[in-house]
Amino acid sequence: MLQSIRENSKGIIAKVIVGLIIVTFALFGVESLVGLANSEKAPAEVNGEEISNQDLQRGIELQRRQLLAQMGANGNPADIDENQLRRMVLQALIDQEVRLQSAESQGLYLSEAMIDQMIVGTPDFQVDGRFDRNQFEAVLRGAGFTPLMYRDLLRKEQLIAQERNAFQLSAFATEQQVERLLRLDRQTRDIAWAELSLDQFMQTAEVTDAELESRYQEQLERFMTQPKVVLDYVELNQADFVKLDAVTDAELESAYQQELARFQASEERAAAHILFEEDAQEQAEAVRQRILDGELSFAEAAQEFSADAGSAEQGGDLGYNSRGVLTGPFEDTLFAMQPGEISEPVRTEFGYHLIQLNDVRNTEPPAFDEMAAELRRELAQSRAEAEYVAALERLADLSFSAGDLDVPAEELGLEIHQTEPFGQAGSESGLASNPRVVKAAFSEELTREGLNSDPIELDRETTVVVRVKEQIPERQLSLDEVRDELEGELRREQAEAALEARLKQLLADFESGNSLNTDASELSWSEVASAEREQADMPSAVNRKAFELPRPAEDAASFGTVRLPNGDRALVRVNAVQEPDLADVDADLKRQMAAFLASRNGQLDYQLHVEALTEAAEIERN
Repeated sequence: MLQSIRENSKGIIAKVIVGLIIVTFALFGVESLVGLANSEKAPAEVNGEEISNQDLQRGIELQRRQLLAQMGANGNPADIDENQLRRMVLQALIDQEVRLQSAESQGLYLSEAMIDQMIVGTPDFQVDGRFDRNQFEAVLRGAGFTPLMYRDLLRKEQLIAQERNAFQLSAFATEQQVERLLRLDRQTRDIAWAELSLDQFMQTAEVTDAELESRYQEQLERFMTQPKVVLDYVELNQADFVKLDAVTDAELESAYQQELARFQASEERAAAHILFEEDAQEQAEAVRQRILDGELSFAEAAQEFSADAGSAEQGGDLGYNSRGVLTGPFEDTLFAMQPGEISEPVRTEFGYHLIQLNDVRNTEPPAFDEMAAELRRELAQSRAEAEYVAALERLADLSFSAGDLDVPAEELGLEIHQTEPFGQAGSESGLASNPRVVKAAFSEELTREGLNSDPIELDRETTVVVRVKEQIPERQLSLDEVRDELEGELRREQAEAALEARLKQLLADFESGNSLNTDASELSWSEVASAEREQADMPSAVNRKAFELPRPAEDAASFGTVRLPNGDRALVRVNAVQEPDLADVDADLKRQMAAFLASRNGQLDYQLHVEALTEAAEIERN
């Protein structure tokens, strides 16, 4: 082919192609040729700025990971609505771009050095209190980021945060607003309420056969059963392959010798220390001399002088440590000392240390008897894993070629189990609680073609193959089958309507001042004087309603109604409102309240600002 190209490179066609390339370069530049190879439109544009498909795909993948993590071990990626996920992520990127453009238009800026400082100071990227490059890259890999991607994201988020904080920090609350909020918060009310039980009205409700028939005919589609299936299945469990007795003594001895070969003896040193501040070298030297002179012991000095609160109470004791655990200069000094020796002051990033070496020991390999049980389990487990994988491959082959589960069960010594009937919603427990099993059970391969399923992994050590044993089609439930359900619904509806009508009548009577003695004969009132907001000894719904009601006129009351969580209703009465005395309000509380109001006002201002920007922006979705 290359020879053919060379032979034709001097022909008229080649000259035409070269001419077109030259014209394209001259008129449009090299980008035009790149564009020919990648002419896909950006998913969206905001005021002419493109949101790249790369950003969208990255956002979708990150969001998908989070969703799968929330779904747990049995989560099925197929359950995620990809279209909805794409729309959600794209909208978030559009919102971010609107905010970012606004921040950049204000001249806000974030230097590379500032980004470096934020990254270095992030605890997730640190090991033993210090930034660790390997930890940084590992965390980012786990989240699906590269360092450059993370820096760009951090820059955008911080620029947006700068503008948002500017709104919040520049907002303020007036003294009158603070005082009004305090008055509302500390206001008390004399509240009374009477509950009307829904059950009393349900007892008198009557439902006729005609009403039942009418409701049934109106909602026939509602009373269709869901199609269900009954599954046969075989289960392969790795635990069944674990046979401790099959591990021979020779295998145990061989495994133990391998452990001995891998064992590395290490020296451990028991130390104590006294920590002094960075500018306290002279104090450290003086204390060391006092210890050497016998004025006080090392432990006493640690309790009195050490700035390390974690070890001072234990006389500075740090226990046994091997190399690689302690900070550099400290460790170098410790491993050069003799038992009982006290070091000169050693400087580290934490300050000056006096170190005392108390003991030195070498780790010894564990004895055979100590490891035998663990080694036996490991060998049996390792063998079981291999046998399980082999059996799993055999199960896949047999279930694919067999017309039922009898052959796989017989070949692998498995028992055929059976599920209870279940629909496409699955069940709360058992095999049908696994979404992958449910999806397979209602697939065309199983329901129409009558095949065995592929092996379905329930967890790392359990796999099943399922087969539809019985299909139970949907059917119309008869009126007799749903009579009790319908009658209960109609009774409740009638009772709620009667209760609502009675409440309206009572409310009208009380507001007009014509109670007709209903108050005494029908209602049982509960009362709380000077009730506060969120009063504990009254229903919360009643309390909220009472503080929503208008202030009662003189020698009168305010009335309202509210639904209680159990379906009952309550008639609420406010007899009086007491205004608080703010003379004893602490000045610090007022400042805190003012800061809260200012922050809230700033948040609302920024939200309105963003909404206005979004409404005015030219947003094009492709």
